[in-house]
Amino acid sequence: MSTYNFDYLDELEAEAIHILREVAGQFEKPALLFSGGKDSITLVRLAEKAFRPGKFPFPLVHIDTGHNFQETIDYRDKMVERIGERLIVGSVQESIDQGKVVEQKGKNASRNALQTVTLLDTIAKYEFDACIGGARRDEEKARAKERIFSVRDEFGQWDPKRQRPELWNIYNGKIHKGENVRVFPISNWTELDVWNYIRRENIELPSIYFSHERDVITRNGQLMAASPFLNMDDEDLVFKKQVRFRTVGDMSCTAAVESEATLIDDIISEISASKISERGARLDDKVSEAAMEDRKKGGYF
Repeated sequence: MSTYNFDYLDELEAEAIHILREVAGQFEKPALLFSGGKDSITLVRLAEKAFRPGKFPFPLVHIDTGHNFQETIDYRDKMVERIGERLIVGSVQESIDQGKVVEQKGKNASRNALQTVTLLDTIAKYEFDACIGGARRDEEKARAKERIFSVRDEFGQWDPKRQRPELWNIYNGKIHKGENVRVFPISNWTELDVWNYIRRENIELPSIYFSHERDVITRNGQLMAASPFLNMDDEDLVFKKQVRFRTVGDMSCTAAVESEATLIDDIISEISASKISERGARLDDKVSEAAMEDRKKGGYF
């Protein structure tokens, strides 16, 4: 008799693949939101395992703020070419040019919150009824509240009090016309789970996840990559540091951490010893105690 040895990563992988296949089975026009970060990259690997040798039953969708790390954009384009899947790009700059959103002013201005309008316009344009994302419950308390199948109303808004039970891994994707569902296949994973999976699967990542020397400034007690997208003045002193990024977002709101970790094993050791969530390096989450929940109620992913 054969003996099968499954570890916890196999269980997490199986759950995520089951969820991806449920999306393909229940929805007419799903999409996978791709940021170029490690979580959405992990979703792409899971989608390959769920649907290969066939094509994905959904396109990849990237909401481009125009203020992304160049390393992330380069990785995105290289990956899309490798896997041969369709990529749709929604542009925040186009939303600004069309007068749908207004560029923020001031020293801490960021385009991160402006993504919501571009995302909702992209969903409406392509009539997506489900959007798959890499959010996890361990990241932030608002995300910890959310179901794996999370219904949005016809305005793209999330009501934390209007959530469906998910008993025995049964997911209810029934929605009214105009509504859509946000789906989180790796909701039950932790940051450490993702890194252990990346190590096991030998997944390539953008170089900014690993230690490198970069010009930075100190902003609100955080190390920010010096870039034209930051509103810098004479008080902002540029200096070099050996850093890496735990999370990838808009350059104007994503802070780096000091690190010498050049290998995945080193990163896993760092995370295991850290007492701060990876979202602790996102300035947009520090606007208020309920910053993330407020953005999600307005349609943010």
